[in-house]
Amino acid sequence: MPARERMSPVDTAWLRMDRPSNLMMIVGVLHLDKPVDASRLRATLQRRLVQRFRRFRQRVVNDWSGWWWEDDPEFDLDHHFVRRALPPPAGPRELQDLVSELATEQLHPQRPLWRFDLIEDCDGGAAVVTRIHHCIADGIALVGVMLSLTDLSADAPADVLDAPTKLDEPGEDADADANADPRGSAHPAPDWHTDPWAALLDPLAQATHAAMGLGERFWEESQVTLAQPDRLVALGRHAAGFANELARLLAMPPDSPTRLKGRTSSHKRVAWCEPIPLAEVKAVSKALGCSVNDLLLNAVAGALREYLARRGDPLEEVQLRAMVPVNLRRSDDEGRLGNRFGLVTLLLPLYEANPFARLQLLRERMLELRGSYQPPLTLMLLGATGLLPKTLQEPFLDVLASKASAVMTNVPGPTQPLYLAGQLLDQMMFWVPQSGNIGIGVSILSYNNTVQFSLIADRHFIPDPENVTPLFAAEFEKVVTGTLLHDWVTPLEAQAFESRLERELGPPSAAARRAPRRKRST
Repeated sequence: MPARERMSPVDTAWLRMDRPSNLMMIVGVLHLDKPVDASRLRATLQRRLVQRFRRFRQRVVNDWSGWWWEDDPEFDLDHHFVRRALPPPAGPRELQDLVSELATEQLHPQRPLWRFDLIEDCDGGAAVVTRIHHCIADGIALVGVMLSLTDLSADAPADVLDAPTKLDEPGEDADADANADPRGSAHPAPDWHTDPWAALLDPLAQATHAAMGLGERFWEESQVTLAQPDRLVALGRHAAGFANELARLLAMPPDSPTRLKGRTSSHKRVAWCEPIPLAEVKAVSKALGCSVNDLLLNAVAGALREYLARRGDPLEEVQLRAMVPVNLRRSDDEGRLGNRFGLVTLLLPLYEANPFARLQLLRERMLELRGSYQPPLTLMLLGATGLLPKTLQEPFLDVLASKASAVMTNVPGPTQPLYLAGQLLDQMMFWVPQSGNIGIGVSILSYNNTVQFSLIADRHFIPDPENVTPLFAAEFEKVVTGTLLHDWVTPLEAQAFESRLERELGPPSAAARRAPRRKRST
């Protein structure tokens, strides 16, 4: 019998989230500036992906006891590395159409859940369309996997791993980057074979440890509670926090009804825009005293607002709720696959036309989420639902998904240019999957000192995402222009930010004045 290992409950939850209208695949495109040697690329995949990461040689199986990773006795790389051509002229639009098609094509369920499609003649170079099921790993882990395939120079030996190991963190100098990498102390991962209940408890422990910054103090408290009952007070406070957050999530009303909500179909469209300079984003965020993540989310909110406005949709008091992943990996998780992230819910104030006033609202809301129990709670809920029958998992997660209209993620990538199979990797992009009836996914990736916006949308909600993606950069340019027009001498504190905006740019809209500012806005 092939060797196998039990799938963690969190990864099980992601596996079973698949449905025809929303496949749980992370889809990416690696664009190369010149045609690539297909045989060298195949050899790179064999050495650096298949041989290095056992998970990419394993298929998913299940029996009465649950779900397992099992070594595929008939593994064949040619099932997972496919060469194909696009009809000429093979440009960005043709590539976009192909990626849209592949994003809704299910991976073979009897084989390891991944595939790379090499487009050998595409826009003057080549492109690799990657599809990896979310149960294998989250976005942070998969960036590391992609880095393992690359080199720092075109002439690096083909059989030597020369990839960078440190990722750039766009928000490293910001105060509220939702995807900042928490660095905690190392704790051994649980053995799923000998301690199945650890599958539920470890997500809670590691998530609390990482997301709330309680570090060793909370971990030690949890270990000595029985010996020192007074520690129950601290643990009780955290338990109450989780209970209150769960009640808030369940009672949370859906966001505003717009054309971006409804029942999803099996037809998706993807699009991307030209990258924008990361240095410019960092400079503006520093001048305005906000985080890079705040600034990028503000551009997303402005783009979606503009898209709705161009279609004549009402925007009065309209707010769109986004699910935003939060990295909960500990320092000892580096190099591991699997899913180790939670979620926060963020209301994007689409009613606010003034980009600076909207940025201030987003900054306040992100600050309110600091120390939130939402990320560890959602990680724990995924672990819990992974232990339940699928018939119970699906309705519960659908309830949470019904409260949002989009998933938005910001993943840090390397700052330097990389080479894949000897050719320059000049553009990287990816698309995040959506669950339930969520039909909008916005992905932001930094690479080679640029920021790349990508959008995937259900055809029923946004049939023309290529008309939305240029708006991301346009909305960012509004903030750049406004910043250059004024004498921003020092970074602005939150309280001074709003008063100066009203003095120099005019008051926010009436809807913004009516919106609660300090109340929890999730």
